[in-house]
Amino acid sequence: MANASAGRTAKTTWHELSAVTDAKRRLWLLSRNRTGWAVCGREWDAVAVEPMAAGLEALAAMRAGTRRGCQVLADHLSDRLNVAVPADSAGTFEDIPGVRVLSGGHQLLTPSTPQDGTIAADWVSHPHGDAPPALVAADRFAAHLRKPASPAQAKAPVS
Repeated sequence: MANASAGRTAKTTWHELSAVTDAKRRLWLLSRNRTGWAVCGREWDAVAVEPMAAGLEALAAMRAGTRRGCQVLADHLSDRLNVAVPADSAGTFEDIPGVRVLSGGHQLLTPSTPQDGTIAADWVSHPHGDAPPALVAADRFAAHLRKPASPAQAKAPVS
């Protein structure tokens, strides 16, 4: 698997895309680890969700398509999922435990290309070509983050 979108089928899940596999580890070792800082709050805000499993469960529950070109990044070191939503969405996520919105004044570490991921900036889903990222609907994402944890989330380690 050369990148997060390689080998995808219609049935690929968010959990499968975010999994740290031997193929990803090899890619990280072979990549040039080129990352950069993307400015939040202009075209999109980033919703940082900890633990990562909570964000993956919410994306799965809302049936967000894995092939739409959404900007979804995993930080495996921090067990954090970063999901792009429309700018000025911070109020939508108030009072949700484990959630922080990165908006104006914040930057997000992103791989320069899908092949340049690292353990701290791994594309789970990335924009297609030069197209802007497809954004996850903030209100729907927040609603699913507010729902009670599934058994899988309850077992997730707390950092």
